[in-house]
Amino acid sequence: MKSPFDLTGQVAVITGSSKGIGRAIAETMAQMGAKVVVSSRKAEACEAVAAGIRKAGGEAMVIPCNIGRKPDVEALIKGAIAKYGQVDALVCNAAVNPYFGPLSGIQDEQWDKIMESNIRSNLWLANLVAPGMAERGGGTITIISSIGGLKGSAKLGAYGVSKAADFGLARALAVEWGPRNVRVNAIAPGLVKTDFARALWEDKENLAKRLENSPLKRIGEPADIGGIAAFLASPAASFITGQVIVADGGVTIA
Repeated sequence: MKSPFDLTGQVAVITGSSKGIGRAIAETMAQMGAKVVVSSRKAEACEAVAAGIRKAGGEAMVIPCNIGRKPDVEALIKGAIAKYGQVDALVCNAAVNPYFGPLSGIQDEQWDKIMESNIRSNLWLANLVAPGMAERGGGTITIISSIGGLKGSAKLGAYGVSKAADFGLARALAVEWGPRNVRVNAIAPGLVKTDFARALWEDKENLAKRLENSPLKRIGEPADIGGIAAFLASPAASFITGQVIVADGGVTIA
């Protein structure tokens, strides 16, 4: 009997997958049988991830992409389809946060960059893959959001707004494409030990407070999120859509 978690035969595109959470997602999905497209702005970093996947017996290709540029996004999906013929699973992981501070001090250019990269690019990607998924009978889109979208922040307000919008985007897309068996969900990680969040977990005071408030008494590792994304793309999650899966060690419930 085939495992309900098996991704064999699927083609998965993961943005921002040269390191951190995206890399863990790519490696986990490849381990579960998917052909993965590793993508971020720097090809060399992506090639290192793809090489590791191939060495472990998986299949991977690289297509560099800056998610803030529509031609790059279009080339990413076009390239994946040219190589593998289809996209079965899209994971929108890439995001930016060029501003740390109160909303009263953010510049228009910084606000625009956050919203364009963290929200609009996900819509671009979804609109490029969903029609093909629907024609083939289904597919999955997963947006990597954040628990920052569940609460306010004095220093990460703009980022949190963008991540809250991703929840709404996932729900809207889930309703729109659900009748054609395209499932759309979001994952909301808490603090994860990545370069992207380094300023937060290297801050000893902030880390101590986070651990104190966490039932699991630890912050996340990229692999903690990789398995969730792979699960949502698998047949095991075939009745899950429009949901926000919180993975934060229990911080938001404590």
